[in-house]
Order: sequence, then structure tokens, then C-alpha cells
Amino acid sequence: MKEITRKLNGEIERLTNKTFKFDERIKEGWFSAVYFLKTKEIAEEVIPDNRVTMQFFQKSNAVLCGTDEAIALLHTFADNPEQLEIHSLKDGDKISPYETVLTVTGPYQSFGYLEGIIDGILARRTSVATNVYNVVKAARTSGKKKPIIFMGDRDDHYTQQAGDGYAAFIGGSTAQATHAMNEWWGKQGMGTMPHAIIQMFEGDVVKAAKAYQKVYPEDELMVLVDYNNDVITDSLRVAREFGDQLKGVRIDTSKNMVDKYFWRNQHIMGTFDPRGANSKLIVALREALDQEGFNHVKIMVTGGLNEQRIREFEETNIPVDMYGIGRNLLNIHIGFTGDNVLLNGEHQAKEGRRYHPNPRLKKVEYTENN
Repeated sequence: MKEITRKLNGEIERLTNKTFKFDERIKEGWFSAVYFLKTKEIAEEVIPDNRVTMQFFQKSNAVLCGTDEAIALLHTFADNPEQLEIHSLKDGDKISPYETVLTVTGPYQSFGYLEGIIDGILARRTSVATNVYNVVKAARTSGKKKPIIFMGDRDDHYTQQAGDGYAAFIGGSTAQATHAMNEWWGKQGMGTMPHAIIQMFEGDVVKAAKAYQKVYPEDELMVLVDYNNDVITDSLRVAREFGDQLKGVRIDTSKNMVDKYFWRNQHIMGTFDPRGANSKLIVALREALDQEGFNHVKIMVTGGLNEQRIREFEETNIPVDMYGIGRNLLNIHIGFTGDNVLLNGEHQAKEGRRYHPNPRLKKVEYTENN
């Protein structure tokens, strides 16, 4: 793994094109609702000369993501994709409720069976991108640009990492936890130490940090300090040992734990919830580091964070320098709908739905997706 990481650090260049890896069974209809497959066959046998326009929309203010992937899907699996007329917004565009984000025009039997798959792509990618965008915005409440690290590798199936990482990137995250999350634009994952390293050094944070620095001397040293549930004591230990070499400390205290700092100072308890990486613990840590001259040491907080909690930290000027978030960024809450709204150029749609032209849409030229 060390050699792999160093190879990635030294040799990967930014890709000019994203590569989407599709399951070839898509072409067989394996992932399409059966009624779409039956409609495809009926169109082929009974009305082969039909030409429909399908439009896609959702119902929230959101950050759009997934259009590149959806277009690549169409170019890969539609019959005669070069004959389709596609208009689309771009990944990263801010979108409004009911705004048309994508239209596809062509014979239904060519692409209609892909409707549900496109809905799903846009739903997941847009949800993640929007979640990250909102958290990034919350982290800037105080006026400072604070990094957001996407750490969603343990919160969903590993096959989702590349797409989720890309969506997080579109939403504005600073870095992602795994190499797979960076796959579509050619960067590498970012990370330092888990609790496992400290465990193997019998809870000695300094020894664990020395081992890390020995093996990865080129990395900036960021030390996890909550293993012994004594954040301030262990932060000062590593700061005294490494001095200017210490980039930062990371707090990942469980929301069910009360740090030993509070048990030593019980007179301050009783007026707030002392569990987890709470604001009073972070303030006390910052003060302790600064009192010994370690003003350069950054504080990173991870574990159980969400938009509201980050906004509260920022509004009250809690001295957090960067945030790491996983599960709460993977809430899939935005759903897309694809509707056939034109038939052979004329309005034809189910009651309540109409063709909504969007001047922001740009025509997409056909590109073969190899």
C-alpha cells in the first residue's frame, strides 16, 4: 500500500475525460423496470416511426450532478445514439424546483428503457452534491473557507465510491478518503491515521505518530487524539514531541463519550451536554495548545457532523479548522422524474405534465464512450 500511495502521489495527472464503468447488462434491460422493456418491444413492433421527447426534473433547490454520467449512459447503450437529440445543463449548475435539466429526443425504443436508470443517477449524484454544497456553505458561515473532507467510504456499498466522490467534488469538498472517490478526475485519496494504528502501539499516540512519520515522511502530520478519550492531554503530548512538524490534531470522540477533561473539571459540567466533540472541548483544546505556543496546530473534527452542527460551530466561532463528514452527506433525498412530453414534435403528456423549455439547456454533441 505504501508503494501504491507513493506512485499515486508522484505519477497521476489530472484526467481530461471522466471514465464511467457501466455494467454491460444494462443493454439487456437487466436494471430497467419490466414495463419499460415491454413498452420498448411494443414501440418496435407497432409504432416504429415514433419520436418522443423525454424531459427530466426534480422538486428542490439543488446542485445538479450526474448529467455527464447520464449522457455517457445514453451514448453507450441507446440504439443509434448518434441520432438522439440531447440538451442538458452541466454538473455543478444550481437548479430550481421543476426546472428541466435534461431532454432527450428520438425513437422511444432507442432509449426509453433507460429512463429509470437516468432518474437514479441524477437522484443520487445530485443529492450528494447538494448535501456537500450545503455543508461547505455552512462551514463558511464565519467568513473563512474551511476544508470539508468527504469520508463516506464506510457508510455505503463500496461500488458507489467513485460516483459519490465525484458528486462530493462537484459539491465543493476539499478532499476524499479513498482513491476510488477520486477516480473520475485523477487525484488520490487523502488520509492519515485511524484508531487501529494507535491500538497497535498500545494506546501510545506519540509512538504511533512516530511510526507514521517514519513510513510517510513526506506527509503532513495529522494525529488522531481521541483514542484514550483524553484529547487535550494527548494533543499536548504530540505537540511537545513534534513541534512545528505537527500539522494538526483530529478529534473523533463518540457522541456517547465524555472526554476525561470534563471529569477532571467537573465544576464546569451541568450546563451543557459534555458528550462527543462538543464546542467546550474544542475551545479548551485550542486554548491549551495556544498557551504552550502551538498556535500553528490545526484542529480537525470528525464523527456525527451535519450541516446544522457545523453552522452552529461557525456562528459561535468555535475554533475548528477543518471538518470530516461521511454518513450525513449520503442522504438520498432528491428524486428525479423523466416524462415523455412531446410526440413527433407535438405536445402529448399525461395530465399535469407539460413540456417546459429551458433556455439554459445546451445541445450535447455525440461522443462515443469507449
